[in-house]
Amino acid sequence: PPGMTSFAVVSLVRRRTGIRRVGHAGTLDPIADGVLPVCLGPATRMVEYIVSAPKTYLATVRLGEATDSYDSEGTVTATSDPSGVTLEDVEAALPQFAGEIDQLPPMYSALKYEGQPLYRYARQGKTAPRQPRRVAVHRLELLAYTPPLIELEMEVGRGAYVRSLAHDLGERLGCHGHLVRLTRTASGPFALADAVSIEELEGAADWEALLYAPDRVLESWQAALLGEQHAREVGQGRLVVLERRPELAEPAPEAPCRAYSDAGEFLAVLRYRGSGRWQPEKVFAAQ
Repeated sequence: PPGMTSFAVVSLVRRRTGIRRVGHAGTLDPIADGVLPVCLGPATRMVEYIVSAPKTYLATVRLGEATDSYDSEGTVTATSDPSGVTLEDVEAALPQFAGEIDQLPPMYSALKYEGQPLYRYARQGKTAPRQPRRVAVHRLELLAYTPPLIELEMEVGRGAYVRSLAHDLGERLGCHGHLVRLTRTASGPFALADAVSIEELEGAADWEALLYAPDRVLESWQAALLGEQHAREVGQGRLVVLERRPELAEPAPEAPCRAYSDAGEFLAVLRYRGSGRWQPEKVFAAQ
């Protein structure tokens, strides 16, 4: 929910489940709500795969004001009259923020400069050097323009800041802008319909029934069914040579794969090393 930090969610899950090894996959800013994948126990090893997956957001941008944090939590740093911005102006500006773009991260972020998070410099009234980062905006759609508010839906790759997009859009339109509302509607394979509310978790008689299997994270990946010998070798962390079905193309270098026993048990994440060879990257069940 809005106003709750990602760390506070992790703390609540630890308290509710009694499990100490808990991690979230992708920070949500305090003004945001929506999907926050939380991994428990051995499933924390899946965090890197969730973080790397695309995320979908609904965002509302207010034109006419810039803030130091690029959202409504920050202090207003500049104002202007946005009344001259038309729907056609917004439609013309948006394509410039789609695809592979260079984006300057906000000062209020956890990115580091000389070992310190940028937000620490910002809280001291300082500005640290920042370099634009190449990020992917896979999809950017205008849902509504009700001046001075722009409602957007977008799918972005790892490292993209919706706050920066809101700020930069305002600058492009010549009237400043900042983010006033953000909902993450999907993170990798997990959508809002899959999410468990804080109230549901706290009220559940059996919290384990709310969990998803770790391999749900990898459902879009190629899968391999291993016989007893290969399953044993993978369980020992050994490289295995797997026969490829004739109708399947040669995997790309370093392509990932999820491996299962012939009984359907999730065993490991494998990486392709060429010539039919697969190296276990993370082993979840030893045979």
